[in-house]
Amino acid sequence: MINYSKIVAISGLVLLASCGNKFPEIAPDVITENTLHDTDDPAIWVNPTDASKSIIFGTDKETDGAIYAFDLDGKIIEDKTIRNIKRPNNVDLEYGFKLNDSTKTDIIAFTERENKTMRLYSVPDMKPLDNGGFPVFENETELEFDAPMGIALYKSPKTNDIYAIVGRKNGPKEGYLHQYLLTADSLGVHAKFVRAFGAFSGKKEIEAIAVDNENGIVYYSDEMHGIRKYHAEPSQGDKEIYVFGGEYFKRDIEGIAIAKYDDKSFLIVSNQQAHTFCIFDLKTNAFIKELNLGTLETDGCDVTTVALGDKFPNGVFVSMNDEQNFYFHDLAKLKLLE
Repeated sequence: MINYSKIVAISGLVLLASCGNKFPEIAPDVITENTLHDTDDPAIWVNPTDASKSIIFGTDKETDGAIYAFDLDGKIIEDKTIRNIKRPNNVDLEYGFKLNDSTKTDIIAFTERENKTMRLYSVPDMKPLDNGGFPVFENETELEFDAPMGIALYKSPKTNDIYAIVGRKNGPKEGYLHQYLLTADSLGVHAKFVRAFGAFSGKKEIEAIAVDNENGIVYYSDEMHGIRKYHAEPSQGDKEIYVFGGEYFKRDIEGIAIAKYDDKSFLIVSNQQAHTFCIFDLKTNAFIKELNLGTLETDGCDVTTVALGDKFPNGVFVSMNDEQNFYFHDLAKLKLLE
């Protein structure tokens, strides 16, 4: 006797498998050692004297969380790791922050949600510059309007000033992001509120933020609506330039990374619920392709096109994986220039 229900069930499994294999998996070159809790967002520091000794930072999002430091083999660098952070969400990095007339340092900034602060550390010596944290979204009274999540650093090509652009767990329909000017003087480092900007659909939340420094453009993911595009320079105003891409995502639009070459640049955005990444032309906003890099429910990602020694001679793409680790792909595997 033919068991039709069994045939139907098997057919369904075959169909699901074929759907899951729509995009062939591009295997990572490196999978990092596991964090203790819940990975979220990476940032890449390119060592200016020896790129093979660059550091990949990654957040571990928990009450007793951390900013992990990994070498290019994915091994934890314990003396560069910052522990006992109260739910760090996103992290970003910038080069050449001016501490005084004779001293500059590279910096990482990250959000510490439970303390409602933005944190700032020097790199690579990992010294705090923030006296315990800069308060953000002060005087907000609505639920989660004061809970920082996303962060991106912007270095102005006009002034060399460095700004932090911070998102939150929930916020208003306008002014969802706050921008802070980072400065230093004889009394220490300061974060001065500059402006609130950025539209929100109200559908879920905004977390992922990335900045194109050279062109002064900030991109962020309105997670169930689209990728929004604004001027990063406060003097350029708060009007939205464009919103695009929503139709290419299964549901949550998440991590954003910008890959810049001499003659072509790309926006790489996590299609979280599809476990893939959507690639867009940075100049035209046009969709190019979708890739499966093997990660599960990626929140954050980062990229550099700089050669990182023999390990990653074409640059590296780093993405969070929902198994308490991060994936490193040699950038050539993404075939952006083909």
